[in-house]
Amino acid sequence: MPHPPETRTVALVTLGCARNEVDSEELAGRLAADGWELVDNAAEADVAVVNTCGFVEAAKKDSVDALLEANDLKDHGRTQAVVAVGCMAERYGKELADALPEADGVLGFDDYADISDRLRTILSGGVHASHTPRDRRKLLPLAPAERQDAAVALPGHGQGPVDLPAGVAPASGPRAPLRVRIGSGPVASVKLASGCDRRCSFCAIPSFRGSFVSRRPADVLGETRWLAGQGVKEVMLVSENNTSYGKDLGDIRLLEGLLPSLAEVDGIERVRVSYLQPAEMRPGLIDVLTSTPKIAPYFDLSFQHSAPDVLRAMRRFGDTDRFLGLLEQIRAQAPEAGVRSNFIVGFPGETEADVAELERFLTAARLDAIGVFGYSDEEGTEAAGYEHKLDPDEVAERLARVSRLAEELTAQRAEERVGETLSVLVESLEEGELVGRAAHQAPETDGQVQLTSSAGLAPGMFVTAKAVGSRGVDLVAEPLDALGAAR
Repeated sequence: MPHPPETRTVALVTLGCARNEVDSEELAGRLAADGWELVDNAAEADVAVVNTCGFVEAAKKDSVDALLEANDLKDHGRTQAVVAVGCMAERYGKELADALPEADGVLGFDDYADISDRLRTILSGGVHASHTPRDRRKLLPLAPAERQDAAVALPGHGQGPVDLPAGVAPASGPRAPLRVRIGSGPVASVKLASGCDRRCSFCAIPSFRGSFVSRRPADVLGETRWLAGQGVKEVMLVSENNTSYGKDLGDIRLLEGLLPSLAEVDGIERVRVSYLQPAEMRPGLIDVLTSTPKIAPYFDLSFQHSAPDVLRAMRRFGDTDRFLGLLEQIRAQAPEAGVRSNFIVGFPGETEADVAELERFLTAARLDAIGVFGYSDEEGTEAAGYEHKLDPDEVAERLARVSRLAEELTAQRAEERVGETLSVLVESLEEGELVGRAAHQAPETDGQVQLTSSAGLAPGMFVTAKAVGSRGVDLVAEPLDALGAAR
């Protein structure tokens, strides 16, 4: 009688954004379905799979460092192979493999459906040829309505059979999510779409993530129900651009109809939407985000700058006054709404007057969280070929200057919230103190709430609390009563 194949262990190390986290959990689902044992510690795994980020230089460096660190485990641990997946692997393919021989494999998105076979080949000493990168926008029809049936790999969209191991998918449903939770916290992301049709001159993401493709509402709902069954209390909808959701399904307002359905999922207490484009915001979407129970009045708006000339050079739209008008419209309907955004300083051709205009916007906008980045060329982007590049020292000076202002302004905004009554999701116990987030705070990117008392509370519970102080962007709050039981 033949012996059963040896169970192999795998660890997934995820870098980058929440979209990558969803992709890692889909890979985990595929591997678990094929008999792999998932472990948390790469040192205890036969294969360490590093889900890389390829967005900016700092993220690329972090990805390379993670691959090298995992490779070190081969000298004194169980680890036999280190494999790169994710955006950096997709973007550079064979070039990354040649530059980083420490990686035993570099797998692109097209390899995800066969991830188990790829890893077994690598473990057995075989070689899987790394792909030659290509512009993934060209793999899909130009017309959005024709994209749904295209046979193109879309990480995070995976649907699997129903006969998967316990914990991998629901017990029934023809299109169950092919996903395993890697973490155990009360918050999880759900991918709403993949790719982007915008052509911002500084951004390379569409070239390696492809054109915009929505997931079908039934799949998003099914995955949310499954996550609720796993103990998740808050879901965050992620994609490169959530305001475009539904454009390829025949209804650009599809998100407005989907959100109330997600809020009704038993066990889910909060739904958060991220990655919103200011130029695509609609009155109806603002209405739903500000008035639907369990939908967080939270606006992750991608402003990037506010000086008109800089925005036009970025291939974006708007200006200071239009953006302030949008914020005024939001706050007229939900004064407590949370708003965050990212900004690029030092863009080619940016003048001191442009920086002053950005500072005017930031000062008036009252944002809860602000990310500021210094411009650097990204290969393959339009802006990389622009003239009038600023000296790196000038970019660094402007970055430091605007970052200081952003830190002061977000601290002031937190102070303004003292006295507010908050609905706080308790997330973790840190040094004997319970820490959570209010509706205006997204995971990792924004501030958090430190609760003054832990009596009767535990991670996974919602508690009504009053903000009694602030520490930078963070709030200190006194619990009033618990709203939900932990799972």
